[in-house]
Amino acid sequence: MKSSSIKTIITVLILVVTLTSCNQGETLQSYFVANQETPDFMSVDLPTSFVKVDKTNFTEVQKEAYKSIDKLNTLLFTVKDNNKDIYKEELAKVKTILADEKYEELFRGSTADGKIVIKYIGTETSIDELIILGTASERGFGIIRVLGDDMEPGKIITLGDALKNANFEETQLQEFSNFFK
Repeated sequence: MKSSSIKTIITVLILVVTLTSCNQGETLQSYFVANQETPDFMSVDLPTSFVKVDKTNFTEVQKEAYKSIDKLNTLLFTVKDNNKDIYKEELAKVKTILADEKYEELFRGSTADGKIVIKYIGTETSIDELIILGTASERGFGIIRVLGDDMEPGKIITLGDALKNANFEETQLQEFSNFFK
């Protein structure tokens, strides 16, 4: 009799855990997956091996930062005359996702052309995911997810200077760069 009660309790606990874990709302990853092949969106995934960089001139800190980045996921929404309402809806969805408390804000800025928000998941010393959201009401918005293991913000910043001279494959980035023209 006790065995059957214990099995019932365990079954109920598993069911409760399963149901509550599935009801977490939309994540940035699920948003990417849901929209990567939608007509108004363009999706590009770039592994770090895609970027041809002469690492011989890297400092040790820059080498560590480069090794900590696995890949970049990008999702772009391009505004056209017939999708301005959809643009507003999609941008609102992204902002709602990024309002989740698991995303810590690192930077927020704006120019005459648009706005940028940088958020991260992790700690101040060990970032697992860096999210960059750029918006321009006349062009659309873009989200870049920088994925890696134990990325350190200070080291990532020093890597920026080294990447200014990076050589990107022009043919593979053509669609991506057209978004910004």
